[in-house]
Amino acid sequence: MRIKDIRLYTISTTIQYKGIFWEERLLRPIDIYPEHDTEGPGEWNLIKIGNELYKVRGTFVEIESDEGLKGVFGPLGAPIGDIEAFIISQRLKSLLLGEDPFEREKLWDKMYRLLVHGRKGYGMMAISAVDCALWDLIGKALNKPVYVLLGGPTRDKIRAYASMLGFSVNPSEAGKRAEEYVEKGFKSMKWFLRYGPQHGIKGFEKNVNLVKAVRDAVGYDVDIMVDAWMSWSVDYSFKMACALDRYEVSWLEEPLMPDDLTGYIQLRKKMRSAGLNIKLAGGEHEYTRWGFKTLIDNEIFDILQPDIAWAGGITETLKICSLASASGIQVIPHTAVMAATLNLAFGLPSNVIPLAEYLVKWNIINQAVYSTQYHPVSGEFDRPRTSGLGLEFRKDIEREEFGFFSRAKR
Repeated sequence: MRIKDIRLYTISTTIQYKGIFWEERLLRPIDIYPEHDTEGPGEWNLIKIGNELYKVRGTFVEIESDEGLKGVFGPLGAPIGDIEAFIISQRLKSLLLGEDPFEREKLWDKMYRLLVHGRKGYGMMAISAVDCALWDLIGKALNKPVYVLLGGPTRDKIRAYASMLGFSVNPSEAGKRAEEYVEKGFKSMKWFLRYGPQHGIKGFEKNVNLVKAVRDAVGYDVDIMVDAWMSWSVDYSFKMACALDRYEVSWLEEPLMPDDLTGYIQLRKKMRSAGLNIKLAGGEHEYTRWGFKTLIDNEIFDILQPDIAWAGGITETLKICSLASASGIQVIPHTAVMAATLNLAFGLPSNVIPLAEYLVKWNIINQAVYSTQYHPVSGEFDRPRTSGLGLEFRKDIEREEFGFFSRAKR
């Protein structure tokens, strides 16, 4: 079997949603500048076109073999994957045409070596998308789910945690929402804190009050995690960790910028000296086995969170998981594409990947164009039953072949 063609598509469909979809956004590193701090949630891949009706769009890659099989993956990046699509179409496509898709290690290495200036960021995200589409193609060729090709299934179900991005952080509203998701069967949930050092003591108290409201609402039988999305300082992170430890927060995620390894080392030392129980989690914005080896060697995180769609695809994330397992560190991937996370998780033991992130609102958007969608029932995912990654486009989607230059002129 050979790779016959690689195509990029901008695909759109509609979803129905009652009420405001994006109620709030997360704190961002750029929010240290007041003109950005005041920005609202925005549309984030959504366009409202009617009462409770939204248009969703994204960019997807499709790899076709000479036997007529197609491996797909997406959506690519954010907001709609233009940069990754450009890299795939202009740099990677010519490298891969005519190659055997089963030779995934060779193809990954060739892409990595070609895009040596893109070994982090958008270049690696483009490689990740191609790699995942190749796995989808291989699984379809063998008529097996990808997790079977990885050595699984290792279990029948995997527990999900609800990732509450986009919901209101008003304490009373968050408390009610937290109760709602416990009733749906979730035993773990993550909330995104909206305030940082630039918001002073009032912002600090608002962060604490949010966590207190959620804890009061769900009790102590439910795990609570918080995400600072790279937007705090060492001192602010330590003070916040001290304040949140009394509420038995399971982990604090990405409090510092990803390249601030010195800051993370200082923060870990301060947290250990204070005897805090809260763990540090991160790695969403790290790439490849080499990047994660640095995190492991420097004992930066208790929990590693590579995103399969960004860190190097399934091929590379397997290596990251091996490094983590050898060091006794659990991996709980950040999830841009649910199908990829589930196939990886069901292919590896539960002591390596114990939990799957379920980004509640993003999974409505990111899975909208697919006929098979993955949503937890009673807080758990069943293992996929379809071949490949289980990604097939719905028949009623709107599809436009990706053209970077024609789009730029509009």
